[in-house]
Amino acid sequence: MTVAERTRAAVRAEPFVYEALRAGVLNYTAAARYLDIGDESAVSAALRRYEEELEPREKGGSARVTMKSGVGDGPPSDALLSVGDEVFVPGEGSRTAVLATGDVGAGTLRRVLGRCETAAVAVH
Repeated sequence: MTVAERTRAAVRAEPFVYEALRAGVLNYTAAARYLDIGDESAVSAALRRYEEELEPREKGGSARVTMKSGVGDGPPSDALLSVGDEVFVPGEGSRTAVLATGDVGAGTLRRVLGRCETAAVAVH
């Protein structure tokens, strides 16, 4: 496996490094040291080349986010949200739900969960 291939695999295994690379804010030397997959200067160069191939991170979108408190289990007919066999309804519990609708993908979910972690908000 080449240095470039090892670097790309290591970046894909570390989503925060991938996002920083796409955003153009990555310190290549520090990232090479963190990834610890070979010669730092070679890995730094591979990171620079990889960044040039990536699509830039999109800003903004058309997502709408709302929060609902007092969410709990309930009948499907009153569902605010259902996931598999789990049904969540308003006014039936002590949980808070964060609902995102619109242009929402895995990347958006990852960023929202990261922000919850940074703010020490428990996610269950």
